[in-house]
Amino acid sequence: MRSRSSLLLALLALAACRSAPAPVPAAPPTAAAAPASPDFARLVTELSEPGGYFDSDNLVTNETSYLHVVGALKRLGVQGGAYIGVGPDQNFSYVAAIRPSVAFMLDIRRDNMLEHLLFKALFARARNRAEYLALLTGRPVPTDVERWADRPLADLVAHFDTATSTPASEASARELVMDGVRRTGVPLDSSDLATIRRFHGAFIADGMQIRYESRGRPGRGFFPSLHDLLLARDVDGSEAGYLAREADYQFVKDLEARDRVIPVTGNLAGPKAVAAVGAWVRAQGEHVSALYTSNAEDYIMRDGSFPAFERNVAGLPRDAKSVIIRSYFGGFRGQHPFNVPGFRSTQLLQPIDAFAATVAKGGYGDYYLLVTDGAIDPRPPVNR
Repeated sequence: MRSRSSLLLALLALAACRSAPAPVPAAPPTAAAAPASPDFARLVTELSEPGGYFDSDNLVTNETSYLHVVGALKRLGVQGGAYIGVGPDQNFSYVAAIRPSVAFMLDIRRDNMLEHLLFKALFARARNRAEYLALLTGRPVPTDVERWADRPLADLVAHFDTATSTPASEASARELVMDGVRRTGVPLDSSDLATIRRFHGAFIADGMQIRYESRGRPGRGFFPSLHDLLLARDVDGSEAGYLAREADYQFVKDLEARDRVIPVTGNLAGPKAVAAVGAWVRAQGEHVSALYTSNAEDYIMRDGSFPAFERNVAGLPRDAKSVIIRSYFGGFRGQHPFNVPGFRSTQLLQPIDAFAATVAKGGYGDYYLLVTDGAIDPRPPVNR
């Protein structure tokens, strides 16, 4: 294992660097992605801890309400700093809203880290949102792809809803992705590479209808498709995802290009990863602006490791605007008071200061207390 001093040097080095057109044969390929900084792979490896099991292949989220807090994040002035979040690409919508200087995608599943390497490869090669969706789903890239930059999101979704892949478009997308993954420099074995190919193959096979997959729980019909997730809106009715506007996509693309989106394998209640990320953020003189936990706290509380999670979160560097973003799926006490009718999940915000204050008084022994304590109503005041 590397010494703490060599790790700190690596961290500091990274801190210093860096009607819709019809389907047609693929556009000329984009330039090859530049290799990632060696410090990117070093951070992915050295901040991570051994992965754990989770009973799903959540290639996309199952949270229909995931965008409901975006307007509130902006109204509260949650901006900049460092972002930490679990799960796949729903994180990019929070990143686009918060505009952090760095984002850590921290998840107990090593597969999540591998999926984020897939996303990194896509951002490196896709010039705009249309090309991103084409490469993600293995569909042909329109020859006039540059002209798609200003098209409404609904036009893009409608196009890729009906576009079909070809052997050539699939092969090209797969080749570009695997080339980009290798250029990240992250040590990967044959099993890792096979997993990334499998994930990309799922997006190609299911296209805009890909959904969250769970083992031993209700089936696919309950979960939103990629189509649904992309067209989801904030609680006030605004388009709020990272593909809603070209400027938001380009922000995330630039952050990825500068190796500032760092996937980390780690348990939110684990002994290393959260503390190591917090130490990195503190060493840069930064704070954590947002921690997105999805509904992981429910599982952490049930497995008895919640006190460790409390210590990890309370120890993160923060300011008065730092928040936890979480999702609540109901329970024996029913839906949350902030639930939007028709949505199975409820997206919630809690100041990290409020969380830490309760931890200092003895902590949370009850999940419903956790999701209601200091919760901020994400709805605009006029809609409450």
